[in-house]
Amino acid sequence: QVHLVESGGGLVQAGGSLRVSCAISGDILKPNVMGWYRQSPGKQRALVALFISTDSTAYGDSVKGRFTISRDDASNTMWLQMNSLKPDDTATYYCYFKELIGNVEVWGQGTQVTVSS
Repeated sequence: QVHLVESGGGLVQAGGSLRVSCAISGDILKPNVMGWYRQSPGKQRALVALFISTDSTAYGDSVKGRFTISRDDASNTMWLQMNSLKPDDTATYYCYFKELIGNVEVWGQGTQVTVSS
């Protein structure tokens, strides 16, 4: 069973930067996908960034060019670097993992990111 713990959220002014982290533990089977989603009140959870494979990524349209996903498999850590933040980026950010063979999905508890105007 995989366990995900996010950290690093907080309050930042518009135009600023923030980095959130996801510590991944447990039986990390491959192949898998992992990444970040976000959800704000009244909206559906939406893709932010995803590792489709170890070196292939996908980004939500609203964050392309501003956010960067990265990972370190040696420490089982994943990060989301967020630059040029906007008030619309305010949301709870969730770490996500899916084991493809067993089709098992795991979500972290979420970390709040608030961008003030």
